[in-house]
Amino acid sequence: MSDIKYILGSFGDPDEMMHGIEKLQENNISIHDVYTPMPIHGIEAKLGIKRSRIDIAAFCFGITGTCCAFALIYFCAVIDWRVNIGGKPSFALPDFIPIMFELTVLFCAFGMVLTYYASTHLFPGRAPRVMDLRATDDRFVIAVDAKDNVEHSVIDGLLKDAGALEIKYNERKYISYE
Repeated sequence: MSDIKYILGSFGDPDEMMHGIEKLQENNISIHDVYTPMPIHGIEAKLGIKRSRIDIAAFCFGITGTCCAFALIYFCAVIDWRVNIGGKPSFALPDFIPIMFELTVLFCAFGMVLTYYASTHLFPGRAPRVMDLRATDDRFVIAVDAKDNVEHSVIDGLLKDAGALEIKYNERKYISYE
């Protein structure tokens, strides 16, 4: 049993899984991760997951798009190809606000897609990494690190008391689809 890395408790109901998380935390057993086929309200707070900073990334991408649009418009309208039409200014800002808005949205969208791929390791062509294949279908899985916690029998008992349908011992970190 020394080569076991994770103990996986598989639940059929999200409420039972939440109860399993409570039981494990009451006994000071650290949870490696939880895998669910759908989002569950309140699970981040229960697991102590910090708030995402993805909104800051979106703001940075948007500001970059706005600055690039402003620089491009200024270069084209004032420096490179100045056109004098009836004495009007070469750079009339209200005329270029729609272009700046569109580039803000474009940079933000592409930047967020790349940020999502980078943060979740879901690059195109890479096999998904999951602990239990049924966690993407109909099971709710709690993964407990087997090396950093108490005896395996204690963890098994707590998971079974919480309503686990199945308990697996995983020797590898992830199962690939290949």
